[in-house]
Amino acid sequence: MKVYTSFEEIDKDLKVLKLQKDIAKEEIRLNYNGLKDDLGFLNVVGRTTSYILRRALALKIVRKFFS
Repeated sequence: MKVYTSFEEIDKDLKVLKLQKDIAKEEIRLNYNGLKDDLGFLNVVGRTTSYILRRALALKIVRKFFS
């Protein structure tokens, strides 16, 4: 446990803790918005479509080589 010798030290630490709290809140907000974007309908549909098209193309190429 830290021992304080003046109110200035307490005020300084309180300011640091407030800034750390504000940074943590902003990180949470950014992560939430990023997750919301990643799980958005159009993004999920686009990634799924892209995945299916890549698999279909790969299958077609493999069939050409082994036919």
